[in-house]
Amino acid sequence: MGYYDNDDFNRPVKQKGNRGGAFIAGLIGAILGALLLLFTIPALSDFGVLPDVSLAPQEETESEINQGTVTKDISIDVTNDITAAVENVGEAVVGVINLQKTDFWAEDYGEAGAGSGVIYKKEGGEAFIVTNNHVVEGAGQIEVSLNAETRVSAELVGTDPLMDLAVLRIPSEAVTKIAEFGDSDTLKPGEPAIAIGNPLGFLEGTVTQGIISNPERSFPVDTDQNGTIDWNADVIQTDASINPGNSGGALINISGQLVGINSMKIAQSSVEGIGFSIPINIAAPIISDLENYGEVRRPQIGIGTKSLSEIPTYHWSESLKLPDDIDHGVVVMSVFPTSSGDQAGLKELDVITAMDGQEIKNSIELRKFLYTKKEIGDKVKLTIYRAGAKQEIDLTLSEQQSS
Repeated sequence: MGYYDNDDFNRPVKQKGNRGGAFIAGLIGAILGALLLLFTIPALSDFGVLPDVSLAPQEETESEINQGTVTKDISIDVTNDITAAVENVGEAVVGVINLQKTDFWAEDYGEAGAGSGVIYKKEGGEAFIVTNNHVVEGAGQIEVSLNAETRVSAELVGTDPLMDLAVLRIPSEAVTKIAEFGDSDTLKPGEPAIAIGNPLGFLEGTVTQGIISNPERSFPVDTDQNGTIDWNADVIQTDASINPGNSGGALINISGQLVGINSMKIAQSSVEGIGFSIPINIAAPIISDLENYGEVRRPQIGIGTKSLSEIPTYHWSESLKLPDDIDHGVVVMSVFPTSSGDQAGLKELDVITAMDGQEIKNSIELRKFLYTKKEIGDKVKLTIYRAGAKQEIDLTLSEQQSS
């Protein structure tokens, strides 16, 4: 049993000061101290006494952003070499609409097809556009779509089916930009290539990117669609998408310069990324001739030819009397009166095997030699076989006559 002392319950307790008043005084002091720091620290920072202190919120940490705890607006600059190149030439690429009669008896025209074109020159009140011949072939009228709101009538200045090029002329009032020619001879495999055009005839200003797959590809062309190869076109191969409607559009380099006129692609389900463009260095003299003369002025000999490979081998020895070691060349099938060939003494069944010492295997190579290495008025030395005897004939090339 325990004992309680009554004094323990009744003894007065001594108070140790005024605790409520001390708390209030401390609170007031803390507030005054905070206000003092708030106003004095920035001032001291300005005088260089303290380091600069920012009261702005701290940047969110990468972990906070990754965890999705922070939402913020981010502005990204997407300007790069490709966007700059497109900006440089984009407005110079236009839509070309081929209009043909829908009624033989009436002057009604409907859209028969659409492609692309490139404005390359603006002079006075006129602007000139290069496109493909096959884009405007058979057109009764041609219109050019400068943008979604502006269509103008175009005049066909001239065409060249062999190189698949055509030149159009339009009023220049609404033209804001022209394309700058680059140098297609300096292209390298693997460098960037950008195609701009009007795929499907209505997707104006479409841009596709790829690379130069091969800057010097030779591609056989049947210009008259008769099943016989008429020409081996030198083209740029690219994997930048070239779809129907892109024909006649621009192939540009990373500097925004025009290096090719998009012309065709291999359209097979098993093939992807094989498109072709006419190199601008090859196209430029053709464009100039079309603009100035309405046709391409090419040199000619004035003969009808057939490749030796098209002649039955029986006639090589029996009719042409060729030596056994001659298995290539071009057979003269006809000589046009008063032509360069006639004046130089060429005769039917002569076999041309070389020009200026360069071997000529067939009619395509003969045309290519004349059209790419010679000009009207140039002299050329032909190596021929006549009745089996080798001879050399000099002649001066004349201008090819329009058909």
